[in-house]
Amino acid sequence: MAYGNALLAGNWPDAPWGGLVELRDSRGMANGPAAPGAYLQAIAAIVEIAARFTAATWNAPTPCPEWRAADLAGHLRCVADDYHEYLDDAPVSRLARLMATGADADTIARKLARQNAAELAALPEVPAGAHIEAFAESATRYTSRLGPLLPLPHHSYRGRVITVAGMGGTACVEWHVHAWDLARTLGEFYRPADPEAVLAGWMAGIPHIAVVPDDDPWLSVLKSSGRLS
Repeated sequence: MAYGNALLAGNWPDAPWGGLVELRDSRGMANGPAAPGAYLQAIAAIVEIAARFTAATWNAPTPCPEWRAADLAGHLRCVADDYHEYLDDAPVSRLARLMATGADADTIARKLARQNAAELAALPEVPAGAHIEAFAESATRYTSRLGPLLPLPHHSYRGRVITVAGMGGTACVEWHVHAWDLARTLGEFYRPADPEAVLAGWMAGIPHIAVVPDDDPWLSVLKSSGRLS
């Protein structure tokens, strides 16, 4: 049974990549289950950094060589929606089928890059800020779906099962790394409040890319993602 048909409510218990915070709506009212603080902090960081962009800086190049900042905003919107799709279809999603091939990291990256390009091309022509707003809504909503599903298999890679909780760790890493990308586009530096939690998210959910060791866990994540050498 695909998880999209399962009960999608409940609490997100302690996970290896961060502590608990309570989701709240714009009025400060409780709104949904608890979620790892590192995950929500990444979403908030992206929104905060994006608010400092102008029409000119949205056209600036980013550390992702193929994307301008506006493209990165669109990518964030697309990939947040992809996470919902993968959860709906787990454990037989298109991502699960790709990972089940056991392909090497470069092959997986090329296939995902083609997917990313196609999804970007299909986006509506709206300001980059609208993409960030859609990303924040989608990424936050994702947390409310995970609670009862955390221990279930999401996909596997070379015999290792990645659970729904592990995929939450993957999302946490992706949001923080892209927050760094946006900050660097503005000539700023970004560092998460809990870099150990972000690194733990990598170890829980990204088995196909080896972690580059460093005494600083955030530098380890940046090196592992190819942002730093």
